[in-house]
Amino acid sequence: MARVFVYGTLKQGQPNYRHMLNTAKGVAKFQGRGRTVEKYPLVIAGKYNIPYMLNIPGTGHHVAGEIYSVDDQMLQFLDEFEGCPDMYQRTPMSIEVVEWEGKSSAPGERPAACRVMECFVYSTTTYQPEWVHLPYYDNYDSSGKHGLSYVLRESRD
Repeated sequence: MARVFVYGTLKQGQPNYRHMLNTAKGVAKFQGRGRTVEKYPLVIAGKYNIPYMLNIPGTGHHVAGEIYSVDDQMLQFLDEFEGCPDMYQRTPMSIEVVEWEGKSSAPGERPAACRVMECFVYSTTTYQPEWVHLPYYDNYDSSGKHGLSYVLRESRD
């Protein structure tokens, strides 16, 4: 099993979360919530309003997301789904645990069970240069105040 940190459309309540539940694609077990230890720019880009974490450590925000334990089959599905390695690259990153298996820590306190862990994250180094000038977000929501609703693959022209 591998640990994967998702920050975009694969999170609970987001347009592609259904893939994380589809056992025909493998097993993805929700482990908790976290955020990147380093700051990264999270942007919404392209005509389909896709969230991208640009692999520029030290710029942007601590990005919030969810931690999953996935089997090899799900990891392979996610690689294909994320267009790895062309669109996104799967890289290990340090993730600070905010909530672990439903147990929240007190404000300002990290959970004792696991403070920081390495997780695979789908970020990108293959982005358009102008994307660095887009607004940076710390938490993605397809129906957020930004007004940039994600366009599902089956709805694209």
